[in-house]
Parts: sequence; structure tokens; C-alpha cells
Amino acid sequence: MMRIRRFEERSLRAYQQGRIGGFLHLYIGQEAVAVGCCSVMQKDDHVITAYRDHGHAIAVGMNLNELMAELYGKASGCSKGKGGSMHFFDPARNYWGGHGIVGGQLPLGTGIAYALKYRGLKGACLTFMGDGAVNQGAVHEAYNLAALWSLPVVFVIENNGYSMGTSQRRSSAGPGLAQRAEGYGMAWDTGNGHDLYEVREKTDRMLQLAREKFQPGVLEIMTYRYRGHSVADPDSTYRTKEEIENYRRTKDPLTLTRDMLAAEGVLTAEVEQEVDAAARAEAERAAEFAEASPFPAVGDIRKDVYWEEDNPGQKQSQGRIFFD
Repeated sequence: MMRIRRFEERSLRAYQQGRIGGFLHLYIGQEAVAVGCCSVMQKDDHVITAYRDHGHAIAVGMNLNELMAELYGKASGCSKGKGGSMHFFDPARNYWGGHGIVGGQLPLGTGIAYALKYRGLKGACLTFMGDGAVNQGAVHEAYNLAALWSLPVVFVIENNGYSMGTSQRRSSAGPGLAQRAEGYGMAWDTGNGHDLYEVREKTDRMLQLAREKFQPGVLEIMTYRYRGHSVADPDSTYRTKEEIENYRRTKDPLTLTRDMLAAEGVLTAEVEQEVDAAARAEAERAAEFAEASPFPAVGDIRKDVYWEEDNPGQKQSQGRIFFD
């Protein structure tokens, strides 16, 4: 969680210095959700998420160098500098990204779950979305197929309350987002995203249902982001500074987790300082790595777009794919 926080803070500084172009969707304030969910994954479990994807990437074990380089648009980035903030990927870690289309990852996560069941693997797909995605049609199509075909998928709604900049009470009808799962006969639950232990416990229960009984479910986790929808947005245009500070004072996940671990006798102030210093240093080294890395070559613009173009010996389609 500390590594996520310090990586995000360092990437924000790089953005403000003009080192990062495009969008930058920060995860600061939501760290316990990604860490709690991913910490209970097993060998054949998979993750797919939306564009606020830095925290999940770090939680599954991706290297900060390749992540920062991707933000810088460098060839050493995890997506070769072509994806940026919204498109972190690491198939070797069962991490399928970062998707910029709102709700577009839900059918893909459902498809991953279908593949797991088809191949007889004892795994499930954690499919994350924000509260702003829940009203998209693709989400409900995915819900329907997951329930109809009994697929091992857990849909996780990271509800930070504001979609892009519109509060949930002004955008979504009904008593709650997770409860919509009842319309599809799926299990559902809600949890507090600032409580690491609660996130772990509820995610683990949902994953077990998916793995063992092929029961899909929806888990809505209440959380909060300190920064705007992206860093180009002011932090307090649609909410008060007092609201932000109240969450920081009473529900910051790093503070609460530190206090829990200290009360259990497994974390001292000295160890916390060591962890913090190491996370800051790692983030700084990642920025130095990104700064020193080369940009993609112009000739690479057509690579990693179409599989057949990258593997011409196995091409089966006819005609041209690229046009000058």
C-alpha cells in the first residue's frame, strides 16, 4: 500500500513537470481495495480493471520501473510506451489491464472466467469497475451471461462516490449498486474500502464461491479518491475540501492499516519509517529509469497492433491491413 501511494505521488510530480502526457488517473486513497483483493488471489485467478489501474498493477507484483516508463511513454514500459496510464498489462501475472472504455472490461473479464471454466481450471476473474461504469449496458450484458452460464467471476465495484464528477445519488437509481445483482440471481455484498482486513475477508468469500461453485458475484467496496477524476481535474470542483480532509483524517487506508498492525504488535514506528523510505526511494529510482529510457522508434508504430502483421508467417487473412 505504501509503494502504491509513493508511486502515485511521484508520478503526479512527473506529470506536473511535463514528463507525462495524456491522462493520469491516480489511485491515492483507494490502496486498500487493490491490495486487499489481490492479496487473496490464487494461482489461476486473474485480474482485469478499468483505467485507474496503477494500484492493481503494483498489487499483483509489477515492477515500478516498467510502470513509470509506461507513464513516460518510453519503450521500456510494460506496454512499450504505447498505452500510458490507462493501459498497464502483465499477462505473466494474470493481469489483463487497464481499459479506457468505461465498462468495456466487463465482457472481457466475463470471457476470462468462461475460459477458466472451459479449461477446467480452479480459478476466478476479479473484474473491477468504478461506480460510474455500473449504468453501462455492457455491464448488464456481462452480468447476464455470467449468471446464465455460471461463470467464475467476481465483479468488484470500487465506489468512490463520484463517477467522473457526478455524485452517485445524482446518477444512479435504486438502493445500492451491488444489490442490482439480485436481478440476475447473483450473490452480492458491500464492504468498507478503507479496512484492509474487511476487503480481504469479503473478497476471499466471493472468490471461493466463484472457484468452488461457479457462482458469480458482485462486491461493492466503498472507497474514496483524494485527487480529481484525472489530475487535470481540480480536486474540489464537485466536493468540498472539508469532505476530502475528513476522509483523510478518519479513513485513510494507510493510517488505519498502520494503526491495526501497530496494535497487533507487528509494526513499529521504526519499521514503518523503513518501509516508507524504501517506497519513496523505489519510486524515485523508477522515475530515473523512465527518464533515461528511450522513446519507441518510429518504425514500431505498426507493431503490436495486429497479430498477423507481427507474425506474417502465420497470416491467414487476405489483403492489406495497414494503409499509408
